[in-house]
Amino acid sequence: MMRLAAGAGVATAVLVFVAGVAVAAPTLDDQVYAIASELMCPVCAGQTVAESNSQLAQQMRAIIRERLQQGQTREQIIAYFISQFGESVLAAPPRRGGGLLIWLAPPVTLAVGIFVLRRYIRRHRPAARSVPPPPTPQEAEQIARDLRELD
Repeated sequence: MMRLAAGAGVATAVLVFVAGVAVAAPTLDDQVYAIASELMCPVCAGQTVAESNSQLAQQMRAIIRERLQQGQTREQIIAYFISQFGESVLAAPPRRGGGLLIWLAPPVTLAVGIFVLRRYIRRHRPAARSVPPPPTPQEAEQIARDLRELD
Protein backbone atom coordinates (compact mmCIF):
# COMPACT_ATOMS: atom_id res chain seq x y z
CA MET A 1 0.00 0.00 0.00
CA MET A 2 2.83 2.40 0.93
CA ARG A 3 4.66 1.60 -2.31
CA LEU A 4 1.55 2.29 -4.32
CA ALA A 5 1.05 5.68 -2.62
CA ALA A 6 4.73 6.60 -3.09
CA GLY A 7 4.61 5.56 -6.74
CA ALA A 8 1.47 7.61 -7.31
CA GLY A 9 3.11 10.60 -5.64
CA VAL A 10 6.22 10.33 -7.83
CA ALA A 11 4.11 9.88 -10.96
CA THR A 12 2.05 12.94 -10.10
CA ALA A 13 5.18 15.01 -9.45
CA VAL A 14 6.68 13.96 -12.81
CA LEU A 15 3.42 14.73 -14.60
CA VAL A 16 3.18 18.19 -13.01
CA PHE A 17 6.82 18.92 -13.87
CA VAL A 18 6.40 17.86 -17.53
CA ALA A 19 3.18 19.88 -17.84
CA GLY A 20 4.88 22.90 -16.30
CA VAL A 21 7.79 22.69 -18.74
CA ALA A 22 5.40 22.36 -21.67
CA VAL A 23 3.44 25.43 -20.56
CA ALA A 24 6.54 27.46 -19.73
CA ALA A 25 8.19 26.95 -23.12
CA PRO A 26 6.79 29.66 -25.42
CA THR A 27 5.97 28.59 -28.95
CA LEU A 28 7.35 30.39 -31.99
CA ASP A 29 3.99 32.15 -32.40
CA ASP A 30 4.14 33.36 -28.78
CA GLN A 31 7.65 34.72 -29.34
CA VAL A 32 6.63 36.48 -32.57
CA TYR A 33 3.61 38.02 -30.82
CA ALA A 34 5.72 39.16 -27.84
CA ILE A 35 8.27 40.92 -30.05
CA ALA A 36 5.59 42.34 -32.37
CA SER A 37 3.86 43.80 -29.29
CA GLU A 38 6.97 45.83 -28.53
CA LEU A 39 7.05 47.44 -31.99
CA MET A 40 4.72 50.12 -33.34
CA CYS A 41 3.41 49.78 -36.86
CA PRO A 42 5.05 52.58 -38.90
CA VAL A 43 1.95 53.07 -41.11
CA CYS A 44 -0.81 52.62 -38.51
CA ALA A 45 -1.82 55.23 -35.98
CA GLY A 46 -1.38 53.91 -32.46
CA GLN A 47 -1.25 50.19 -33.26
CA THR A 48 1.51 47.73 -32.53
CA VAL A 49 2.75 45.32 -35.17
CA ALA A 50 0.95 42.55 -33.27
CA GLU A 51 -2.41 44.40 -33.50
CA SER A 52 -2.19 45.76 -37.02
CA ASN A 53 -3.43 43.99 -40.14
CA SER A 54 -1.59 46.28 -42.55
CA GLN A 55 0.63 44.76 -45.19
CA LEU A 56 3.75 46.25 -43.58
CA ALA A 57 2.84 44.80 -40.17
CA GLN A 58 2.33 41.37 -41.74
CA GLN A 59 5.74 41.66 -43.40
CA MET A 60 7.32 42.71 -40.10
CA ARG A 61 5.80 39.69 -38.32
CA ALA A 62 7.17 37.44 -41.09
CA ILE A 63 10.64 38.98 -40.64
CA ILE A 64 10.41 38.45 -36.87
CA ARG A 65 9.46 34.78 -37.41
CA GLU A 66 12.27 34.27 -39.93
CA ARG A 67 14.90 35.85 -37.67
CA LEU A 68 13.72 33.81 -34.66
CA GLN A 69 14.04 30.65 -36.74
CA GLN A 70 17.58 31.76 -37.62
CA GLY A 71 18.32 31.88 -33.88
CA GLN A 72 18.44 35.63 -33.37
CA THR A 73 17.54 37.03 -29.96
CA ARG A 74 14.76 39.47 -29.15
CA GLU A 75 17.32 42.26 -28.71
CA GLN A 76 18.89 41.58 -32.13
CA ILE A 77 15.51 41.62 -33.85
CA ILE A 78 14.45 44.85 -32.17
CA ALA A 79 17.83 46.42 -33.03
CA TYR A 80 17.22 45.47 -36.67
CA PHE A 81 13.87 47.26 -36.74
CA ILE A 82 15.33 50.30 -34.97
CA SER A 83 18.03 50.46 -37.68
CA GLN A 84 15.30 50.30 -40.34
CA PHE A 85 12.71 52.70 -38.85
CA GLY A 86 14.43 54.56 -36.00
CA GLU A 87 13.52 54.56 -32.30
CA SER A 88 9.99 55.70 -33.09
CA VAL A 89 9.19 52.07 -33.93
CA LEU A 90 9.46 51.15 -30.24
CA ALA A 91 6.13 50.85 -28.41
CA ALA A 92 7.80 51.93 -25.15
CA PRO A 93 10.20 54.87 -25.31
CA PRO A 94 13.84 54.13 -24.41
CA ARG A 95 14.87 54.87 -20.85
CA ARG A 96 17.57 57.31 -21.84
CA GLY A 97 17.78 60.76 -23.36
CA GLY A 98 14.40 62.31 -24.15
CA GLY A 99 12.67 59.01 -23.46
CA LEU A 100 13.86 59.20 -19.88
CA LEU A 101 11.71 62.30 -19.41
CA ILE A 102 8.68 60.35 -20.58
CA TRP A 103 9.41 57.61 -18.02
CA LEU A 104 10.07 60.05 -15.17
CA ALA A 105 7.20 62.46 -15.83
CA PRO A 106 4.35 60.39 -14.29
CA PRO A 107 6.02 59.60 -10.94
CA VAL A 108 7.39 63.13 -10.59
CA THR A 109 3.97 64.61 -11.42
CA LEU A 110 2.33 62.31 -8.88
CA ALA A 111 4.82 63.29 -6.17
CA VAL A 112 4.36 67.01 -6.85
CA GLY A 113 0.56 66.58 -6.87
CA ILE A 114 0.61 64.80 -3.51
CA PHE A 115 2.85 67.51 -2.04
CA VAL A 116 0.59 70.33 -3.29
CA LEU A 117 -2.57 68.55 -2.10
CA ARG A 118 -1.14 67.98 1.38
CA ARG A 119 -0.15 71.66 1.68
CA TYR A 120 -3.60 72.76 0.50
CA ILE A 121 -5.37 70.49 2.98
CA ARG A 122 -3.18 71.63 5.86
CA ARG A 123 -3.75 75.32 5.10
CA HIS A 124 -7.51 75.02 4.69
CA ARG A 125 -8.20 72.67 7.57
CA PRO A 126 -10.19 74.34 10.34
CA ALA A 127 -8.07 75.19 13.34
CA ALA A 128 -8.28 72.72 16.17
CA ARG A 129 -10.36 74.07 19.04
CA SER A 130 -8.38 74.55 22.15
CA VAL A 131 -9.91 73.13 25.30
CA PRO A 132 -9.91 75.58 28.20
CA PRO A 133 -8.07 74.48 31.31
CA PRO A 134 -10.19 73.20 34.21
CA PRO A 135 -11.35 75.93 36.60
CA THR A 136 -9.35 76.69 39.71
CA PRO A 137 -11.02 76.01 43.07
CA GLN A 138 -11.91 79.71 43.43
CA GLU A 139 -13.45 79.79 39.96
CA ALA A 140 -15.38 76.59 40.68
CA GLU A 141 -16.86 78.19 43.84
CA GLN A 142 -17.81 81.30 41.88
CA ILE A 143 -19.50 79.19 39.18
CA ALA A 144 -21.42 77.23 41.82
CA ARG A 145 -22.60 80.50 43.49
CA ASP A 146 -23.69 81.96 40.16
CA LEU A 147 -25.64 78.82 39.33
CA ARG A 148 -27.43 78.91 42.73
CA GLU A 149 -28.43 82.50 42.17
CA LEU A 150 -29.94 81.59 38.81
CA ASP A 151 -32.24 78.99 40.37
